Amino acid sequence: MKQRMMTIALATALVAGAGWWVAGTTGQAPTINGQAIALPGAANAQESAAADVTIQEMVLGAEDAPVEIIEYASYTCPHCATFHKGVFKDLKADYIDTGKVKFTYREVYFDRYGLWGSLVARCGGEDRFFGITEMIYDTQGEWSRAGSEAAIADELRKIGRIAGLENDQLEACLSNGDKARGLIEWYQANAEEHGISSTPSFVINGTTYSNMSYGEFQEIIDEKVGG
Repeated sequence: MKQRMMTIALATALVAGAGWWVAGTTGQAPTINGQAIALPGAANAQESAAADVTIQEMVLGAEDAPVEIIEYASYTCPHCATFHKGVFKDLKADYIDTGKVKFTYREVYFDRYGLWGSLVARCGGEDRFFGITEMIYDTQGEWSRAGSEAAIADELRKIGRIAGLENDQLEACLSNGDKARGLIEWYQANAEEHGISSTPSFVINGTTYSNMSYGEFQEIIDEKVGG
């Protein structure tokens, strides 16, 4: 699995109360749909200096595949969960594993819970990312409806532990304010570049498509492979 990295320079990050509040250059916490982004893993107020954060692209398939698909998805999106439970498995078996498609997964953040899921999925590094992502989507109906924010965070921690992550490792990931800010800025830049306004969306060899059936994927991919 070959990865592409992006380094983002961050301003000072502030941590307040029971969660991280990641501040920009104006001192205002960034928001997603008007919500300040608090992380569940931090317990004490603290401040970190400016930092460079490296965001790792999560990629499956051959680097030199004739077709590149970039998926934009949110862990709290029901249609994304449906895609990963069905179409994605066929896509992987028929095209990704056979060297015809290079597949990149990029997160979209509509809410704090999607960001928390991303921090857990990325906590295990590239080797565990897609396995944890599958678990998050498979159990989306349970963890996303757990009730309180604390309960949802605990359910995501449980997924991480089942995947083999240690408690200390999970807490470090869930309290990493610099990584959270970097991921948000990365998502915003990617979404602007490709005109992403809904999930799941797919960029296939530079052209953006909305959600589609497996048959529609086949038609597009086969045409590009054959051409």
